[in-house]
This record gives sequence, C-alpha cells and structure tokens, in this order.
Amino acid sequence: MIGALLAALLALPVTPPPANADWDYQLGGAVAPAANVRVVTRDRTQAPAPGVYDVCYVNAFQTQPGQRRFWRHHQRLLLHDHGRAVVDQAWGEWLLDVGTPAKRRALARIVGRWIDGCARSGYQAVELDNLDSFSRSHHLLTRSDDLALARLLVRRAHRAGLAVGQKNWATLDGRRIGFDFAVAEQCGQYHECDAYLAHYGGEVVDVEYTDAGFRWACDHVGEEISVERRDVDLTPGGVRAWC
Repeated sequence: MIGALLAALLALPVTPPPANADWDYQLGGAVAPAANVRVVTRDRTQAPAPGVYDVCYVNAFQTQPGQRRFWRHHQRLLLHDHGRAVVDQAWGEWLLDVGTPAKRRALARIVGRWIDGCARSGYQAVELDNLDSFSRSHHLLTRSDDLALARLLVRRAHRAGLAVGQKNWATLDGRRIGFDFAVAEQCGQYHECDAYLAHYGGEVVDVEYTDAGFRWACDHVGEEISVERRDVDLTPGGVRAWC
C-alpha cells in the first residue's frame, strides 16, 4: 500500500494523445508524417517525429526478432515449454516469462530502462505491446501474470512522465490498472471497437490491415476514434489511408 502511494506521488502529469486525431503507425520505418497527421508511433530505437504527439513502441511481453542475441543472455526470463522457448508463431517472437514475481521484477527493470529511454528521446507516450501474451503461452501464463507486469510498467512510465497505451485485449478495462489510452489492431476487422470506446472514449487509435476492416471501422466509429489503413508490414512507402 505504501509503495503504491509513493509511486502515485512520484508520477509526473501525463497527457494522452489528442482524441480522434489522425494517427500514423510507423513501426516498419520512419517517414515524414502527412500534413493531416497529429499522432505518430515509432519503434523505441527511432527518433520521435517533430511537431506531432509521439508514441514510443515497446515490445514489453515478447521479444523483437532483432533482439535474439540480447535475450539469449537472459534465457531464464524466456518462457519455456519442455525445454524449448515458447514462440508467437504469427510474428516469430519468444514469449517472456512473467509467471513469477521475481521474474516480473527483473523484466520490469529491463523494459523500464527502455521506457526511460523513450522519455529521454522526447516521446510523450509509450505503447506496451503483447499485453495478451498469456493467450499464446500454451496455458503456462495467466491473465493475472500479464496484468501484474503491466502494473509495474505503467507506474514506471508514469514516473517518467509518459502516458501509457493498452495494446489490444479489447475486453480489458485497462484504465483500472492505469492505462491512459488504447492502441487497437483491427478492431474493425473483428468488430471490437465498441469495447475500446466503452473504456477509453475517443482516446483510441486503431490500425486496420484489410479494406473490409477499414471500411467497417470508418463506417461505425470513424467519427469517434482515429482509424488508419496500413499494410501489415507497416513499410515506409506502404498503404496509408484515413477515414
């Protein structure tokens, strides 16, 4: 209780992205934002875009493909099933083992340093990806495990003055653990946008990877949240459209 109170007192004021403002998801590479864009998300290894609200992408619950060498030195923090690292097959990412308090504290120190780096670089917010890693864990992790690490990281980000975005998991009311806005992938494709609206109002950014999902999102929630059509690899010269 005392620790939570102290964390709240140390947290800096944060401001979420402007509601229903055009957003550009630039994880595949940085480009100059279009004139209509007011919010840009880039990987933590990239510099923020000037003149807009910047969100820093951090893969907080799984590994980035280019970081395998780093994580081989932290094998005990990777989730294993019968001696093999558990992989998110869709993206080729190892799952982090958030299943014990000690491992969550160790991961929070590593990811926390990345979050602090986002703040030093000039970002205003951080997106914590793969909050729902338990759903790909072969039943080795639970919802509670992921949420326990999320609480630690949200506090760390707030202490650094960063707003924090809940990535996916539409049915979760992330505000209860401190998330400030939501980042949705394909909420139009899966008809989940209303769930995010219920929790976050207009403070939702959504990326759609298909024409059908983009049309549905624009028709149903395009006047309330930010919706962008992108190619799935988020390439610098790839597809870009807004409602």
